[in-house]
Amino acid sequence: MKTLIYISAFLLIFSSCKGYDYYGEKISMDNTVSYGDASKKASANGSLKTKISGRIIETCAKKGCWMTLNTQTDTVLVRFRDYGFFVPTNGAAGKEAIIQGDLFVDTVSVKHLRHYAKDAGKTQEEIDKITEPKLGLSFTADGVIIKKD
Repeated sequence: MKTLIYISAFLLIFSSCKGYDYYGEKISMDNTVSYGDASKKASANGSLKTKISGRIIETCAKKGCWMTLNTQTDTVLVRFRDYGFFVPTNGAAGKEAIIQGDLFVDTVSVKHLRHYAKDAGKTQEEIDKITEPKLGLSFTADGVIIKKD
């Protein structure tokens, strides 16, 4: 009977660990704030240390060095602190993610926008249409949690 309890406990712990992949700093799922609240504070102050969630739209197809996140009210470009970690290049799109780090007001240059478009596999025609920098909010993540299917 004791063995059955130990095996059940092990399987429960093991199966619960299989539900998420962690990248960068190990972060928790606790204290996630709404993107709406975070974006207002970041816009007012220039930046904000925060933890938000959303659905991954795409990741860098070459190295996994950036991703875009749909927060239900906005699309946020997420880069990873000092290129210290990467996310999967395939299979992450459409999955829920939690990110922790700095949300900040950012102007992304035409050069960088074109680079991101190329990394994402956009056509040269689509890349050539990028002629203006983009002002908005960006995110530098220290840690990412991606929910497995």
